[in-house]
Amino acid sequence: MEGSVASSLPVPLVVHVPARTAASAHARAYTPAQCAAVALVSNCVVCPSRKSAMGDLKLSVSDLPMLSCHYIQKGLLFPKPPLPVQHLLSLLRFSFSRALTFFPALAGRLVTHTDGRIFISCNDSGVPFSHYTLAAATGPAGGPVLTLSQVTLAVSTADVPAAVKNFLFDLDGAVSYEGHSRPLAAVRVTELSDGSLFIGCTVNHAVVDGTSFWNFFNSWAELCRRGALDGAEGVSRSPDFTRNFFGGSTAVLRFADGRVPAVTFDATAPLREWIFHFSREAIQELKATVNRPLSYDSDRTAEASKPGNWMGEISSFQSLCALLWRSVTRARRPKLGPDATTTLRLAVNCRHRVVPPIDPLYFGNAIQSIPTAATVGEVATRELRWAAALVHQSVAGYGVERVSGVVSEWERAPRCFPLGNPDGGVLTVGSSPRFPMYKGNDFGWGNPVAVRSGKANKFDGKVSACPPADGKGGVELEVCLSPDTMAALVSDPEFMGYVCQP
Repeated sequence: MEGSVASSLPVPLVVHVPARTAASAHARAYTPAQCAAVALVSNCVVCPSRKSAMGDLKLSVSDLPMLSCHYIQKGLLFPKPPLPVQHLLSLLRFSFSRALTFFPALAGRLVTHTDGRIFISCNDSGVPFSHYTLAAATGPAGGPVLTLSQVTLAVSTADVPAAVKNFLFDLDGAVSYEGHSRPLAAVRVTELSDGSLFIGCTVNHAVVDGTSFWNFFNSWAELCRRGALDGAEGVSRSPDFTRNFFGGSTAVLRFADGRVPAVTFDATAPLREWIFHFSREAIQELKATVNRPLSYDSDRTAEASKPGNWMGEISSFQSLCALLWRSVTRARRPKLGPDATTTLRLAVNCRHRVVPPIDPLYFGNAIQSIPTAATVGEVATRELRWAAALVHQSVAGYGVERVSGVVSEWERAPRCFPLGNPDGGVLTVGSSPRFPMYKGNDFGWGNPVAVRSGKANKFDGKVSACPPADGKGGVELEVCLSPDTMAALVSDPEFMGYVCQP
């Protein structure tokens, strides 16, 4: 495998790669109408450019709960490149092979030892790499047409086009535990109908969190940008494979009666998905609003404001999350009684929340979920600052003791993370506007113009935060809600008053 990039295989149009093989990228059940416009041009398996010397990497107490989650699906949209696509594909495959040398875990597989512990075997099995095209126009039976403008303009004004989620990523529906038999990553490069290019990357969530995912994407882009020459020095942000995020834990996650994990939510439930853009100015205004003095309209409000409980200024992102929480709770109020519980869950990076802190480039999952709960009536009717103060206290108080406590609790009863919204009142915010999704991802022909995700891990109440493409300090929130809740949210004048309208 050393120095190898498996050769492209000539494949008839719309013939799928066989599922569950080393080259498999989860076959899709396209309809005849869809087949009129979606074409598989080539498929190969890319291996690391040098044989890996890394041994097995044990999944941590933060990796194991993700075995029931879908793979992460994130991708970048670029304008039509100035070079022929086949030339770019050669550069992308070659630099990807080099990148896997520095990130060998992605080219491996999961293995379970006889004692039940699960590891990443860095065995150089490789990563499927496919090239697709979307036709410039629909065929006689119709089919998806997707252009750069359709993808980028669907912000704050319309639902995300279904073709973004349906045709730009591989390994749809794959659950992370399946990394025992499926690739741990897959790449799909798609030429859209107008010649623009989308690079979709799918990675096992038990192997990476968002920090690790985007460090890999940045490193791949860096290698491609500088030519990925043999003999070139390593990547500028080398991953840390030290298993020191509670790496000494002896807890084992077992599955009763040999049953393998499955996602803990209904992946077929109807959803609407919008991307809301909030400008830097709107967020500053929101932050100023929530940091004004509270009016003492209840014992709980007064208690939250006591000096002993106060922990400083409410941040911009906490302010934005509180606005979304309150607005979505109001939209859900017809279905939830005033005494029902509503919970905002924020995924947080724990690399700096432990003592001693672990490397910022630690490769793997080092995340936990911070919950803030209140009644529907409280969140929907009280001042926005009241909800923002609760969020701030939850985050500010989440230090090493709380992180360690969550680990200890999990070790007493190991289980997969219950992702979803079982009681209808949960809002789960993941990803981060601090992730380097734009500036660090120039492959040599300019920065991407949009970041989009696939269908993975989406349910009523799932939110992903991203930086905007303009780099001006705003935030974009990708929000998934049930159709009736979304209709109420986009009709909320307070919420939409902060949303940037094009």
